[in-house]
Amino acid sequence: MSKKDEAKHRARYTLEFKLEVVRLVKAGQEASVTARVLGMPKQTLSNWVRLAEKGELQGAGDRPVSAEQMELARLRAELARVKMDRDILKNGFRGSAPARWQETLWRLH
Repeated sequence: MSKKDEAKHRARYTLEFKLEVVRLVKAGQEASVTARVLGMPKQTLSNWVRLAEKGELQGAGDRPVSAEQMELARLRAELARVKMDRDILKNGFRGSAPARWQETLWRLH
């Protein structure tokens, strides 16, 4: 499938899938991480959150999403969040700590 054909093809999602993704974002999951894990544009996800807050979110209805697919999407989003948190803790602390703290930490290990 060429990029031109892909641009014409629009993904369609059920209301249940959209509500599950919105629930993840409202529970604290980063919208950009969730969108990346699910392979969708961040703007689409942001639109769903905005529409859900207004009570205007609707689903396509013709693309059934099983409970397993929804659980897989939720787990992928959670894994991405945990990896991001891990990377921040692993890399961010050493780069931002004063040198004397790093020396103290090095001696303790």
